[in-house]
Amino acid sequence: MPAIVTLTTDFGTRDPYVAQLKGVLLAGCEGARIHDLTHEIAPQDVLEGALFLAAAVPTFPPGTVHLAVVDPGVGTDRRAIAATLGGQHLVCPDNGLLTLLARRAALEEVRSIELPSLRREPVSATFHGRDLFAPAAAFLACGGALEELGPPVEDPVELPLPRTRSEEARLLGEVLHVDRFGNAITNLGRSDIEAIAGGRAVRVEAGSLLLRLARTYGDVADGEALALIGSADLLEIAVRDGSAAESLGLERGGEVAVTAG
Repeated sequence: MPAIVTLTTDFGTRDPYVAQLKGVLLAGCEGARIHDLTHEIAPQDVLEGALFLAAAVPTFPPGTVHLAVVDPGVGTDRRAIAATLGGQHLVCPDNGLLTLLARRAALEEVRSIELPSLRREPVSATFHGRDLFAPAAAFLACGGALEELGPPVEDPVELPLPRTRSEEARLLGEVLHVDRFGNAITNLGRSDIEAIAGGRAVRVEAGSLLLRLARTYGDVADGEALALIGSADLLEIAVRDGSAAESLGLERGGEVAVTAG
């Protein structure tokens, strides 16, 4: 049976781009089980795409093929790649989309997509999703071998993500993403918080706010700000029944500090 094929893009749904991806997938692998994950990644926002994939991909079964196209470098000499992780395949531009997935578990194999028979000629300089990535995803979905796509890639591109850092007794991080609820998601993980806490309570500083770490949104009153570990195991700043981004002025790049006690 053909594999599940998921789609993650910044294409939106009003234009024909997603439909074209699906057409090429079905032409190359009739019976492929195509599932839209999202087409609402902010335009050309590779970091947002990387965060989405890191949260979504691990929930799928082995054998799934993930086609992800957030590609501000389309038409340039950036590589087209396919990778294997946990028995699943990922097909995408080599621009850092796999950075966060690879930090959680090392990519098992990465190949450059160079097999001439998988190119949909003529290859558009502005739509490699249709002409390069979708044919490769269809090939893998119908049982094609990853190694047939092209030579190994030993140095896939990584996003220059901010690292957590220590300053005296504080652990410093920053906001990576603001979700549709206005929650500010940081680069501080559960393990970071547990390491600095040492079994004690922690305080979270975001701007001029000083917050205690809560377990869930319902632990505070309506409209009150809180910090918590979200479903992606990352520290979030939120406002119950409100938007932390709007109420607190939080945005990507904003500094967050955690201290024990």
